[in-house]
Amino acid sequence: MIEINLLPGDGKKKRRAKTTSGSTFKFQPSLWFAGITEKITDKYLLGAIGASALSGLLLAFMFIHQTAQASGLEERETKALKDSAQFSAVLNAKTRAEATRDSLYQQIAIIKSIDDSRYLWSHLMYEISNALPQYTWLTEITQTSTPKSAAAADTTFKAAAVDSTKTPKQRNAERDRLKKAHSDSVLAATKELKFRIVGHTVDIQALTRFMKALEASPFIQNVQLTRSDLVQAEGKEVTEFSLEAETQTPPPFVIKTVPLVVSAGH
Repeated sequence: MIEINLLPGDGKKKRRAKTTSGSTFKFQPSLWFAGITEKITDKYLLGAIGASALSGLLLAFMFIHQTAQASGLEERETKALKDSAQFSAVLNAKTRAEATRDSLYQQIAIIKSIDDSRYLWSHLMYEISNALPQYTWLTEITQTSTPKSAAAADTTFKAAAVDSTKTPKQRNAERDRLKKAHSDSVLAATKELKFRIVGHTVDIQALTRFMKALEASPFIQNVQLTRSDLVQAEGKEVTEFSLEAETQTPPPFVIKTVPLVVSAGH
């Protein structure tokens, strides 16, 4: 007897059910992944999947790293604000102390300039006396320039601009250097003056030697003869001369100081 199956696929399902019903199910992921890799044969697709995985790992790492950095910066900011509030009083006191120091520095420079210039005429008179040759005498020594005051010169001082790109320590050192240079210039200005020497001589060569000796002095410079005339002095014909000169700051090794010893009487 012949049987015809009018339902297509019915026999295959039964046979497949028979074959699967007799076997046990096993969980084997390696076989699944092996099957997937066998099906995925496109190398560009594999590269895209790898790049996506790497990008995900990189983004996770950057997120964790930036989160840690942000936390560290917040801690540093909190500490900096606390330190700023704590040391603000110290910084204000330091600023006031520096201003007081600068003011005292200028005052000391003025006092030093006055102290150093009070013996100027003593040195000049000594140098002129040593340079005076024989048969020559002086009739007049006068100052021709206006006396300069260290205090008046110091009032015109204006602090120069300091480079803002330097560190605070370098800026303070630059300010101190400029103030010292200004004080030195004030001191040098008080020591510069012009004077006139008028005298008589019976030997014109003696006048030449006198001018050379004055020019060789470390305290005198720019000696110029402004007038030379024949005049009568006590019935004799002599040469009356007039010299113009300026003072100069001598080298430090020229100035010699000696201790002052005062004996106390009993």
